[in-house]
Amino acid sequence: MVKNSEVYKRKVDKTQIPVCNILGVDIAAVNMDWLLDFTQKYIQDLSGDYLCVSNVHTTVTAFEDEAYCAVQNGGIMAIPDGGPLSAVGRKRGYPQMERITGPDYMREILKFSLEKGYRHYFYGSTEETLDKLRRRITADYPGVQIVGMYSPPFRSMTEEEDVAFVKEINSANPDFLWVALGAPKQEIWMAAHQGQIDALMVGVGAGFDYLAGNIRRAPKWMQRFNLEWLYRLMQEPGRLFKRYWHTNLKFIWEAVVKGK
Repeated sequence: MVKNSEVYKRKVDKTQIPVCNILGVDIAAVNMDWLLDFTQKYIQDLSGDYLCVSNVHTTVTAFEDEAYCAVQNGGIMAIPDGGPLSAVGRKRGYPQMERITGPDYMREILKFSLEKGYRHYFYGSTEETLDKLRRRITADYPGVQIVGMYSPPFRSMTEEEDVAFVKEINSANPDFLWVALGAPKQEIWMAAHQGQIDALMVGVGAGFDYLAGNIRRAPKWMQRFNLEWLYRLMQEPGRLFKRYWHTNLKFIWEAVVKGK
């Protein structure tokens, strides 16, 4: 597949976005209000681009993988989903930098989507989760336009299937394509389709599961103290222990102690 970032012509001046470089990743030094204002101002011009929702895991992965680092830095921005990222950013002189989670960003966009006429396409997860997600959005945000949902096969798509899928998305004319494939797969997928998809692509990881009610958010006090990772670990220890052990320790050593 053609790497579209080589030919994609961005319409929005990326230099206006304040960033804090953490382990080689330019993390947007912004807060939710700033991001929502930016999104509403430029949504039409952001069509074809992508936004990474970055945390400790993706940042450490990018630190260890040059190609993935280029993917993280290749979109319009990488927002600080992980509390430790915003904490490091504030310590480095960006007092306005706050944690912005993927599920929270998606909820905020959905809140004013009816007023703005925004159209949404959801790509990823399972058919069961997408059905639950549709019901939850319909109940919580009446009138919001869901123009498509697709649960991809677990195997890689053929080139013909991919071309047909891109055509299907574009024919639905969404403003937002929410992508929930998990990191790093979702960011790599968005980068590969930069300039092909006529919508702003946003990689939200487990965002569909959160909004559908499959996964519970951590209590507010744990979120405040950057302990949501611990809450998720308690829910899925078998899947997450090895990841957190490696990435959390490496982040502390490289970003906090050594200041990279």
